[in-house]
Amino acid sequence: MRARDLAEPFPTVGLDDQALDAARLLAEHRLPGVLVVDGPGTPRAVLPASQLVRLLVPDYLVEDPALAAVVDEAHADRLCEELAGVRVGECLPKNAPPPPVADADDTAVEVAALMARTRSPLVAVVERPPGSRAVAGGRLLGVITASNLLHRLLGAS
Repeated sequence: MRARDLAEPFPTVGLDDQALDAARLLAEHRLPGVLVVDGPGTPRAVLPASQLVRLLVPDYLVEDPALAAVVDEAHADRLCEELAGVRVGECLPKNAPPPPVADADDTAVEVAALMARTRSPLVAVVERPPGSRAVAGGRLLGVITASNLLHRLLGAS
């Protein structure tokens, strides 16, 4: 089984897209994260859903969980307003690593090792020009999620 066979269409967002739209996309499709691409569609980062959740919660509530217990539902319902006007690129940590990218010809075991090494819930699959290992200039074929990789590996056993 090659990465190209495991890759599935997957929603992506751009660096300049609205973070609130990305959050809605994650929620609507119940995704663990979303692939962030630049203008030409080159994978640039993975934005985990947990990162957007982290941006919704004020620092003082993160630092003191007892305070979180006293926040009323009306206030909790307004947490998403924090993302209004924020771009996806602003949600990424300044030192965000590049996303894990598998070559279309990589095996399922190579993809699994990459996913384990990077601790990422998804791996982008790119078909690169012959002889190239650069991500730029490659064609994004899709994404392999950890849950789908497990499903395929367990089905093969």
